[in-house]
Amino acid sequence: MTDTAWETLSNQAIGVAGIFYFLALMVHLAEWASMRAPKATREMARNEAGQARGGVAVATGGPPSAGEGAEAAAARSQRVAFLGRLGVILTIIACAGHFVSLVGRGMAADPNRVPWGNMYEFTVSGSFFVVLMYLALHRKYALAWMAPIVTGFVVTVLMVAVIWLHSEVAPLTEALDSYWLVIHVISAVIATGAFTLGGIASIMYLVKMRVGETTTGPMSRVPSLAVLDRTAYRVHAFAFPVWTFAVLITGPIWAHEAWSRYWNWDPKEVWAFITWVVYAAYLHARATAGWKGRNAAILAIIGLATLWFNFIGINYFSTSSQHSYAGGAPAVVEVRGAPAPSLETR
Repeated sequence: MTDTAWETLSNQAIGVAGIFYFLALMVHLAEWASMRAPKATREMARNEAGQARGGVAVATGGPPSAGEGAEAAAARSQRVAFLGRLGVILTIIACAGHFVSLVGRGMAADPNRVPWGNMYEFTVSGSFFVVLMYLALHRKYALAWMAPIVTGFVVTVLMVAVIWLHSEVAPLTEALDSYWLVIHVISAVIATGAFTLGGIASIMYLVKMRVGETTTGPMSRVPSLAVLDRTAYRVHAFAFPVWTFAVLITGPIWAHEAWSRYWNWDPKEVWAFITWVVYAAYLHARATAGWKGRNAAILAIIGLATLWFNFIGINYFSTSSQHSYAGGAPAVVEVRGAPAPSLETR
């Protein structure tokens, strides 16, 4: 295949992935909607609750008999289970198309390279690893409830990438043409994907705390506060050592190779370190001070905000970052003491 054919394949594959992610989102939303009990059943539940409190409850529509209610509940349970499985299958298909797009992007370059040369490619790769981490941890941490949030997030990110960040395939700049790029970026995006899942669990903790526990409706799908808190902690505990490896080990080594300095106080490096400090404080507070629940969730969300600001915001708001070649605006990057033109990314 020619380079042009690989690039076309990449563009088509990301389009197909976006369609399947959207279909998965619709299926999971239908799954959540199917969990809502029929009106008569909700009225019967309210009547029973009122009678239990000693009040007078008036039925407004003849609730179904016990046999009919059980059959309806069983049918609804089967429908929810089917939609859940279908949504996961569609997400797996979308993830496969997502991967093909990344492979095609790398093969379209001459010479062939990893698909991490500009902001479009970093964004597509980052969203891919969010989905990959979700699928990998789906069973281990019972993350089925997270499906519509993850698919909705990825659909939004891919729309932004395709509409505003897309750029033509080009060779890597000298600073990026290193095997340390592979080691550094893989560890960074794996940690980013896991931190994002942990952040979603923390956000839903605050939402559930405000809404309250419920046995009916979509929020009944979301685990209890204790489970959400435990899930967030476990995912963050997994991601933190990986982020440490990316930020404090492979990043400085790569910086030394590219710029002859291990640490340059570059805005990207500073914000990566700030993110590391926030997550270190989160894990330390939980381990030593016994922070759980609301305070821990807020700290985790602050960490997620610094993470994604570093990933996207620095590239657009900083004019002095030596990492601008991976962002949304052209810049001149110093490589081993000599200026080198950066990659035009928009």
